[in-house]
Amino acid sequence: MGASAAYVTFADPDGEDDEKEIAVAAWADQGIAGHIVRWDDPEIDWAAFDAVVVRTTWDYVTRRAEFLDWARHVESVTRLLNPAAVLERNTDKAYLKDLKAPIIPTSWVAPGEAADLPVLDEYVVKPSISAGARDTIRTTDRAMAEEHAAKLAANGRTAMIQPYLDMVEGEGETSMLYFGGRFSHAVRRNPMLIESATRPGQGNNHGELRTPDPDQFALAEQVLGEFPELLYARVDLVRLADGSPVLIEIELTEPYLFLGYTPDAAANLATALAKAI
Repeated sequence: MGASAAYVTFADPDGEDDEKEIAVAAWADQGIAGHIVRWDDPEIDWAAFDAVVVRTTWDYVTRRAEFLDWARHVESVTRLLNPAAVLERNTDKAYLKDLKAPIIPTSWVAPGEAADLPVLDEYVVKPSISAGARDTIRTTDRAMAEEHAAKLAANGRTAMIQPYLDMVEGEGETSMLYFGGRFSHAVRRNPMLIESATRPGQGNNHGELRTPDPDQFALAEQVLGEFPELLYARVDLVRLADGSPVLIEIELTEPYLFLGYTPDAAANLATALAKAI
Protein backbone atom coordinates (compact mmCIF):
# COMPACT_ATOMS: atom_id res chain seq x y z
CA MET A 1 0.00 0.00 0.00
CA GLY A 2 1.37 3.42 -0.97
CA ALA A 3 1.57 6.51 1.18
CA SER A 4 -1.22 9.04 1.48
CA ALA A 5 -0.82 12.78 1.92
CA ALA A 6 -3.20 15.71 2.29
CA TYR A 7 -2.66 18.83 0.20
CA VAL A 8 -4.20 21.43 2.50
CA THR A 9 -5.89 24.46 1.01
CA PHE A 10 -8.83 26.74 1.87
CA ALA A 11 -12.32 27.48 0.64
CA ASP A 12 -11.30 28.83 -2.77
CA PRO A 13 -14.36 30.03 -4.69
CA ASP A 14 -12.28 32.02 -7.17
CA GLY A 15 -9.91 29.19 -8.00
CA GLU A 16 -6.81 31.14 -6.93
CA ASP A 17 -4.81 28.00 -6.17
CA ASP A 18 -3.59 26.83 -9.56
CA GLU A 19 -0.84 24.62 -8.11
CA LYS A 20 -2.84 21.89 -6.38
CA GLU A 21 -3.34 19.65 -9.41
CA ILE A 22 0.30 20.07 -10.46
CA ALA A 23 1.51 19.09 -7.01
CA VAL A 24 -0.78 16.11 -6.53
CA ALA A 25 0.09 14.73 -9.98
CA ALA A 26 3.79 14.86 -9.09
CA TRP A 27 3.09 13.15 -5.77
CA ALA A 28 1.39 10.32 -7.65
CA ASP A 29 4.59 9.79 -9.63
CA GLN A 30 6.28 9.13 -6.30
CA GLY A 31 3.59 6.65 -5.24
CA ILE A 32 1.90 9.11 -2.90
CA ALA A 33 -1.87 9.39 -3.10
CA GLY A 34 -2.66 13.08 -2.76
CA HIS A 35 -5.97 14.39 -1.43
CA ILE A 36 -6.91 18.05 -1.79
CA VAL A 37 -8.72 19.12 1.39
CA ARG A 38 -9.63 22.31 3.28
CA TRP A 39 -7.89 22.87 6.56
CA ASP A 40 -11.16 23.82 8.25
CA ASP A 41 -13.24 20.89 6.96
CA PRO A 42 -14.64 19.26 10.13
CA GLU A 43 -15.25 15.97 8.32
CA ILE A 44 -11.59 15.22 7.61
CA ASP A 45 -9.87 12.46 9.58
CA TRP A 46 -6.33 13.83 9.65
CA ALA A 47 -4.96 10.68 11.23
CA ALA A 48 -5.80 8.83 8.01
CA PHE A 49 -2.91 10.54 6.21
CA ASP A 50 0.77 9.66 6.42
CA ALA A 51 1.51 13.36 6.06
CA VAL A 52 -0.49 16.58 6.00
CA VAL A 53 1.12 19.26 3.83
CA VAL A 54 0.03 22.82 4.56
CA ARG A 55 -0.12 24.56 1.21
CA THR A 56 -2.55 27.35 0.33
CA THR A 57 -4.33 28.17 3.58
CA TRP A 58 -4.70 31.75 2.41
CA ASP A 59 -7.50 32.66 4.82
CA TYR A 60 -5.49 32.05 7.98
CA VAL A 61 -4.68 35.74 8.54
CA THR A 62 -8.06 36.60 10.04
CA ARG A 63 -8.27 33.21 11.81
CA ARG A 64 -4.72 32.72 13.01
CA ALA A 65 -5.52 31.36 16.48
CA GLU A 66 -7.97 28.86 15.01
CA PHE A 67 -5.47 27.89 12.33
CA LEU A 68 -2.68 27.28 14.84
CA ASP A 69 -5.00 25.22 17.06
CA TRP A 70 -5.80 23.13 13.99
CA ALA A 71 -2.09 22.70 13.21
CA ARG A 72 -1.29 21.53 16.72
CA HIS A 73 -4.17 19.05 16.62
CA VAL A 74 -3.06 17.63 13.27
CA GLU A 75 0.50 17.30 14.50
CA SER A 76 -0.75 15.27 17.46
CA VAL A 77 -2.19 12.60 15.17
CA THR A 78 0.12 12.56 12.11
CA ARG A 79 3.08 14.29 10.48
CA LEU A 80 2.48 17.96 9.68
CA LEU A 81 4.63 19.69 7.09
CA ASN A 82 5.75 22.28 7.83
CA PRO A 83 5.58 21.66 11.62
CA ALA A 84 3.17 23.55 13.86
CA ALA A 85 5.98 25.39 15.70
CA VAL A 86 7.28 26.66 12.35
CA LEU A 87 3.81 27.82 11.33
CA GLU A 88 3.31 29.65 14.63
CA ARG A 89 6.61 31.46 14.33
CA ASN A 90 6.33 32.21 10.63
CA THR A 91 2.78 33.61 10.62
CA ASP A 92 3.91 36.65 12.62
CA LYS A 93 6.67 38.58 10.87
CA ALA A 94 8.02 39.62 14.25
CA TYR A 95 10.28 36.58 13.79
CA LEU A 96 12.38 38.86 11.57
CA LYS A 97 13.58 40.68 14.71
CA ASP A 98 15.24 37.49 15.95
CA LEU A 99 17.15 36.55 12.79
CA LYS A 100 20.89 36.92 12.50
CA ALA A 101 20.61 37.35 8.74
CA PRO A 102 20.29 40.90 7.35
CA ILE A 103 16.73 42.09 6.71
CA ILE A 104 15.21 45.25 5.25
CA PRO A 105 15.71 48.01 7.85
CA THR A 106 12.54 47.85 9.94
CA SER A 107 11.00 49.84 12.77
CA TRP A 108 8.33 48.27 14.94
CA VAL A 109 5.33 49.77 16.72
CA ALA A 110 3.72 47.31 19.13
CA PRO A 111 0.29 47.77 20.73
CA GLY A 112 0.54 50.44 23.41
CA GLU A 113 3.60 52.07 21.86
CA ALA A 114 3.72 55.50 20.25
CA ALA A 115 4.36 55.68 16.52
CA ASP A 116 7.58 57.70 16.17
CA LEU A 117 8.80 56.91 12.69
CA PRO A 118 12.25 57.51 11.21
CA VAL A 119 12.63 60.03 8.42
CA LEU A 120 12.47 58.19 5.09
CA ASP A 121 11.93 59.22 1.49
CA GLU A 122 9.09 56.74 1.17
CA TYR A 123 7.41 54.42 3.65
CA VAL A 124 5.85 50.98 3.59
CA VAL A 125 3.71 50.33 6.66
CA LYS A 126 2.11 46.96 7.30
CA PRO A 127 0.97 44.71 10.13
CA SER A 128 3.27 41.91 11.25
CA ILE A 129 0.46 39.40 10.73
CA SER A 130 -0.70 39.82 7.16
CA ALA A 131 -0.43 38.37 3.66
CA GLY A 132 -0.74 39.62 0.09
CA ALA A 133 -0.23 43.31 1.00
CA ARG A 134 -3.39 43.31 3.12
CA ASP A 135 -3.63 46.47 5.28
CA THR A 136 -0.35 47.69 3.77
CA ILE A 137 0.26 51.23 2.54
CA ARG A 138 3.06 52.89 0.61
CA THR A 139 3.41 56.64 1.04
CA THR A 140 5.87 59.54 0.99
CA ASP A 141 3.81 61.28 3.70
CA ARG A 142 5.40 60.68 7.13
CA ALA A 143 2.24 61.80 8.94
CA MET A 144 0.14 59.33 6.94
CA ALA A 145 2.62 56.56 7.71
CA GLU A 146 2.54 57.38 11.43
CA GLU A 147 -1.26 57.48 11.39
CA HIS A 148 -1.47 54.04 9.78
CA ALA A 149 1.08 52.57 12.20
CA ALA A 150 -0.79 54.08 15.15
CA LYS A 151 -4.08 52.71 13.86
CA LEU A 152 -2.64 49.20 13.58
CA ALA A 153 -1.20 49.42 17.09
CA ALA A 154 -4.48 50.74 18.49
CA ASN A 155 -6.20 47.69 17.03
CA GLY A 156 -3.84 45.37 18.89
CA ARG A 157 -1.53 44.71 15.94
CA THR A 158 2.19 45.26 15.61
CA ALA A 159 3.12 47.65 12.80
CA MET A 160 6.22 47.28 10.63
CA ILE A 161 7.70 50.39 9.03
CA GLN A 162 10.20 49.94 6.22
CA PRO A 163 11.70 52.12 3.49
CA TYR A 164 10.27 51.56 0.03
CA LEU A 165 13.10 50.17 -2.10
CA ASP A 166 13.21 51.29 -5.73
CA MET A 167 15.16 48.13 -6.50
CA VAL A 168 11.93 46.10 -6.43
CA GLU A 169 10.91 47.87 -9.65
CA GLY A 170 14.31 47.46 -11.28
CA GLU A 171 16.02 44.23 -10.34
CA GLY A 172 12.86 43.08 -8.60
CA GLU A 173 12.32 40.69 -5.71
CA THR A 174 14.01 37.31 -5.95
CA SER A 175 12.11 34.33 -4.56
CA MET A 176 14.28 31.25 -4.03
CA LEU A 177 12.47 27.94 -3.61
CA TYR A 178 13.88 25.11 -1.50
CA PHE A 179 12.34 21.66 -1.07
CA GLY A 180 13.71 19.33 1.57
CA GLY A 181 16.57 21.77 2.10
CA ARG A 182 17.67 21.60 -1.54
CA PHE A 183 17.47 24.52 -3.96
CA SER A 184 14.86 23.95 -6.67
CA HIS A 185 14.40 27.18 -8.67
CA ALA A 186 14.14 30.94 -8.36
CA VAL A 187 11.78 33.57 -9.72
CA ARG A 188 11.93 37.31 -10.17
CA ARG A 189 8.59 38.35 -8.72
CA ASN A 190 6.56 41.30 -9.94
CA PRO A 191 6.37 44.17 -7.42
CA MET A 192 3.21 44.38 -5.34
CA LEU A 193 3.12 48.06 -4.34
CA ILE A 194 3.37 50.05 -7.54
CA GLU A 195 -0.18 51.25 -8.26
CA SER A 196 -0.36 54.22 -5.93
CA ALA A 197 0.76 55.58 -2.61
CA THR A 198 -2.51 54.87 -0.84
CA ARG A 199 -3.95 51.88 -2.71
CA PRO A 200 -1.32 49.17 -2.96
CA GLY A 201 -1.52 46.73 -5.84
CA GLN A 202 -3.03 43.36 -5.20
CA GLY A 203 -0.52 40.61 -4.52
CA ASN A 204 0.17 38.39 -7.50
CA ASN A 205 1.99 35.20 -8.21
CA HIS A 206 3.57 36.17 -11.50
CA GLY A 207 7.20 36.52 -12.43
CA GLU A 208 9.95 34.96 -14.49
CA LEU A 209 12.66 32.41 -13.83
CA ARG A 210 16.02 33.79 -12.80
CA THR A 211 19.39 32.47 -11.71
CA PRO A 212 20.37 33.85 -8.29
CA ASP A 213 23.79 35.34 -7.72
CA PRO A 214 26.30 33.73 -5.33
CA ASP A 215 25.64 36.33 -2.60
CA GLN A 216 21.91 35.58 -2.81
CA PHE A 217 22.56 31.85 -2.42
CA ALA A 218 24.77 32.59 0.58
CA LEU A 219 22.09 34.72 2.24
CA ALA A 220 19.30 32.22 1.54
CA GLU A 221 21.31 29.40 3.06
CA GLN A 222 22.15 31.54 6.09
CA VAL A 223 18.44 32.21 6.64
CA LEU A 224 17.49 28.56 6.20
CA GLY A 225 20.11 27.62 8.77
CA GLU A 226 18.07 29.47 11.40
CA PHE A 227 15.06 27.16 10.97
CA PRO A 228 14.56 23.44 11.60
CA GLU A 229 14.24 20.92 8.80
CA LEU A 230 11.52 22.00 6.38
CA LEU A 231 9.59 20.40 3.55
CA TYR A 232 9.42 23.69 1.65
CA ALA A 233 10.67 27.24 2.01
CA ARG A 234 10.51 30.34 -0.14
CA VAL A 235 13.21 32.88 0.64
CA ASP A 236 12.29 36.34 -0.65
CA LEU A 237 15.21 38.71 -1.18
CA VAL A 238 15.82 42.21 -2.48
CA ARG A 239 18.91 44.35 -2.87
CA LEU A 240 19.51 47.59 -1.01
CA ALA A 241 20.75 50.69 -2.82
CA ASP A 242 24.36 49.65 -2.11
CA GLY A 243 23.74 46.34 -3.87
CA SER A 244 23.80 44.11 -0.79
CA PRO A 245 21.05 41.48 -0.60
CA VAL A 246 18.67 41.47 2.37
CA LEU A 247 15.78 39.29 3.40
CA ILE A 248 12.22 40.47 2.83
CA GLU A 249 10.81 37.37 4.53
CA ILE A 250 11.04 33.61 4.53
CA GLU A 251 7.71 32.02 3.61
CA LEU A 252 7.18 28.72 5.44
CA THR A 253 3.41 28.57 5.79
CA GLU A 254 1.47 29.08 2.56
CA PRO A 255 3.77 30.44 -0.14
CA TYR A 256 3.04 30.24 -3.82
CA LEU A 257 5.76 27.90 -5.08
CA PHE A 258 5.81 28.70 -8.82
CA LEU A 259 5.52 24.99 -9.58
CA GLY A 260 4.46 25.62 -13.17
CA TYR A 261 7.52 27.70 -14.01
CA THR A 262 9.95 24.83 -14.56
CA PRO A 263 9.35 21.15 -15.36
CA ASP A 264 11.41 20.00 -12.36
CA ALA A 265 9.74 22.10 -9.65
CA ALA A 266 6.76 19.87 -8.81
CA ALA A 267 8.95 16.76 -9.06
CA ASN A 268 11.45 18.32 -6.64
CA LEU A 269 8.68 18.95 -4.11
CA ALA A 270 7.35 15.41 -4.55
CA THR A 271 10.80 13.91 -4.06
CA ALA A 272 11.24 15.89 -0.83
CA LEU A 273 7.81 14.77 0.38
CA ALA A 274 8.59 11.12 -0.37
CA LYS A 275 11.80 11.39 1.66
CA ALA A 276 9.97 13.07 4.53
CA ILE A 277 7.34 10.32 4.63
